[in-house]
Amino acid sequence: MKTYHFPVVVEIDEDGIYIVSCPIFKGCHAAGKTIDEALVDLREVVEMCIEEQSTENINQFIGVREMEITLPVSA
Repeated sequence: MKTYHFPVVVEIDEDGIYIVSCPIFKGCHAAGKTIDEALVDLREVVEMCIEEQSTENINQFIGVREMEITLPVSA
């Protein structure tokens, strides 16, 4: 057995639903009414992603950055 650690991005939408993503895998997202519910679902999605490709060929996570953008105010 080998243990892997994958990054998870957590967001909340306008309806209060938590959206979690694993940026290591394309299209690896899940949602739930709570963060814990979303993470349970994400674990299943990550396991499916691992089954579809070798763990030797996964993307390497570098980090998360924040970007500032200033937009004009609408009248």
